[in-house]
Amino acid sequence: MGLYNLARSLLFSLPPERAHGLAIFGLKSGLVLSDHHSDEDILATKLWGMDFANPVGLAAGFDKNAEVPCAMIAQGFGFVETGTVTPKPQAGNPKPRLFRLTEDQAVINRMGFNNLGLEVYAKNLKRRAGLGKCGVVGANIGANKDSEDPVSDYVTCLKRLLGLANYFTINISSPNTPGLRKLQGRDALDNLLSQLLSVREAATELDVKPPLLVKIAPDLDEGERRDIAEIILKHSLDGMIVSNTTVDLKNGLTSEFAGESGGLSGAPLFDKSTELLSDMYRLTNGKIPLIGVGGISSGEDAYRKIRAGASLVQLYSALIFHGPGLVRKIKLELAEALKKDGFTSINQAVGADHR
Repeated sequence: MGLYNLARSLLFSLPPERAHGLAIFGLKSGLVLSDHHSDEDILATKLWGMDFANPVGLAAGFDKNAEVPCAMIAQGFGFVETGTVTPKPQAGNPKPRLFRLTEDQAVINRMGFNNLGLEVYAKNLKRRAGLGKCGVVGANIGANKDSEDPVSDYVTCLKRLLGLANYFTINISSPNTPGLRKLQGRDALDNLLSQLLSVREAATELDVKPPLLVKIAPDLDEGERRDIAEIILKHSLDGMIVSNTTVDLKNGLTSEFAGESGGLSGAPLFDKSTELLSDMYRLTNGKIPLIGVGGISSGEDAYRKIRAGASLVQLYSALIFHGPGLVRKIKLELAEALKKDGFTSINQAVGADHR
């Protein structure tokens, strides 16, 4: 049995959350070897004035407390998103709350924004010794479950973290914090973005104003999609992440834990999230950079997201089943797919299905 298969067997013998904690410990301790190889030039892209060696990012949820962003970039990711962080530490929902659906190549979670709070998170980000030191690192911000004013929680997070992350994701789409998805409503989103953009513009000490992105749910109807697109365009927001986990799609699952409550991620989400991505590209006329996430486990999956309108992509669930070597495999397959269709850069392929 190879070293990876042995490690995988060990991790899969543990409850998912304990296995995740062990992985974070291994990365922090330097026990996980770097899988870094020089990326092909065709994978390089520039967005928001930042250089990405490749477009394949790590989605939020893996590194909740910003403990190992540089270690994950060393695994070959083009960028890493940390969080979700909330102003106050919170334990999250009762355990068990994370479930592997191996037969479906999927995960159900109802974690509930468990994290050590803003101050620990900020100190961990600061430890990177300068923005861009190891690569592009994003901060995913949220609201505490017991907050009486969720908007002020986002404002608090952004104010504290400005200058410590390369970009910020406003997470208003987790299904595991009651009422959070209401912030995707037209008036609520308009108010939230107005306040956060004001905070960013008031930060005169910053040489570069970091991009602000909104992460949306896949479970939006036609009217909700249109409202979000209009508000995003109104504020000329820097980008959107499409999409978070779904509370739908559980009827066709075959795994033991298919009936658990929470958000579903992984392979079953691919088509639904890609359809939404394509629709948001159309509704925003291709003017707003999109990050495609949901069910990516191959270079072909990443390529389909890019052709549908994604400038960058993210993954997390597939790592649980395939390990960090998956990142290199996806990049090799993506480069081949681009060349096969005659593209010489990622940018040329973005939104190609719409042309």
